[in-house]
Amino acid sequence: MKKILVLCTGNSCRSQLAEGYLKHFAGDKAIVYSAGVETHGVNPKAVAIMAEDGIDISGHTSNNVNEYRDIDFDYVITVCDNAKERCPVFPSSAVKFHENFPDPAKATGTPDQIMESFRNVREQIKAYSRQFVENNL
Repeated sequence: MKKILVLCTGNSCRSQLAEGYLKHFAGDKAIVYSAGVETHGVNPKAVAIMAEDGIDISGHTSNNVNEYRDIDFDYVITVCDNAKERCPVFPSSAVKFHENFPDPAKATGTPDQIMESFRNVREQIKAYSRQFVENNL
């Protein structure tokens, strides 16, 4: 079984979405973790938009990357440029992937416009996660 770590800045939105979708698409082929170079708590809007798509991430926690130093990951996926730049070096043979997704937590506008930003990023991460599983697991 493969071990996947998804990293972003605060482990509140993008990495949480990716963790949810990677678990969904990988099934029993992988164990998926997410973490941040900081911890900002799981964003309630991320939980809400995943629930719209039938995936429950309400039990996820916001974790610091240092909590996973002793796990030998097969894949490390950074989902924002900041995390890629600040990511600590993992003493492993993990294959690294990077995709810079927009941060929906920084969206501005009306409540509906902000939720639409979350949905747009969700769809991008969903497509990326599906493709990642198809190509790597």
